[in-house]
Amino acid sequence: QVQLVESGGGLVQAGGSLRLSCTASERTFSMYAMGWFRQAPGKEREFAAAINSDGANTIYSDSVKGRFTISRDNTKNTVYLQMNSLKPEDTAVYYCAAKVGSFYNGISDRGQYLYWGQGTQITVSS
Repeated sequence: QVQLVESGGGLVQAGGSLRLSCTASERTFSMYAMGWFRQAPGKEREFAAAINSDGANTIYSDSVKGRFTISRDNTKNTVYLQMNSLKPEDTAVYYCAAKVGSFYNGISDRGQYLYWGQGTQITVSS
């Protein structure tokens, strides 16, 4: 069982930046691809970004591409999401998750992710 704990959420003005962190409890963290999802009020949880186990490959949703950057430090069991040029529509609870299996198989499918964090709130004011 891998426990994931997100941090770094908060309130920011439109155009600002935040960096989220997600730290895993297990050293097996380096075996997993990691993803960030988000869920706005009244909406389904949606994929934002993912990174493969060694950090060499990343994928982004169209809505965050060019503004968000996912990275990881396997020596610290941590994955990051750097969010720049934030917009009010980025307001959501952000979740990190650990994926099993092939990186590209179902990369945006919530069902492919085995472990989830508790989420951290991001609020972007206009």
